[in-house]
Amino acid sequence: MLIVGSLFIKRISYLDRNLYMEPIQQPTPPPPTPSYSQRAPSQGIFGSRIPSAIAFAVGILLFLLPFSEIRCNNTVFMDKTGIGFVLGQDWKVANNTFGNESKDATQKTNSEKEGNAQYFAIAALALAVLGLLFSFGNARSGGSAGMVTGILSAGSLVGLMIEVKRWFNASLAKEAAEKANTNTGDDTLGLNKIGDTLGNSMHLGLTLWFYIALIAFLAAAFFSYMRRKAK
Repeated sequence: MLIVGSLFIKRISYLDRNLYMEPIQQPTPPPPTPSYSQRAPSQGIFGSRIPSAIAFAVGILLFLLPFSEIRCNNTVFMDKTGIGFVLGQDWKVANNTFGNESKDATQKTNSEKEGNAQYFAIAALALAVLGLLFSFGNARSGGSAGMVTGILSAGSLVGLMIEVKRWFNASLAKEAAEKANTNTGDDTLGLNKIGDTLGNSMHLGLTLWFYIALIAFLAAAFFSYMRRKAK
């Protein structure tokens, strides 16, 4: 009887421990780590096509303005636009101060072509148009092509400048030699009368628009390089 009572008491004690035992807590999983998407770093204005495209467009539009002038005592009486060199057009009278002498001089000047100046002008304009088109391509190929075409366009303008000045100086030297030998040599450019009147101060110069176009093409090449480098 004592044995039965002892077992009964142990059974009750075991039930009491299980009844009041605290539930086992499951370990709490760690909170998920937030993920942040990496944004591509901004390339800035130089990483876009805008600067090179604008520079090429400015250089192309400047071909519509005078690129070269023939002056007497700082008075412009003949000029020629960039597109005039491209198309092989005649020099235009910019000032009628000299009357019929200006007209005669213009006709004789147009009878003498400026060497290879037209080919350099065509090359400069064609390369600039290609550069503008390449500016809308992807950064790697468009940037590389824009850099090359910009440099070549600027180089072609330098060639145009050298060729026009060489032609003008050669023409004046020819007139001076013929005049010295015969004292009645042919006036190749028709500038002798005007030049004598104004103290033989004839000279050919390149206009501000020409130099801005040259700088624009060099800037386009630089912007294309920066765009390629940014990628």
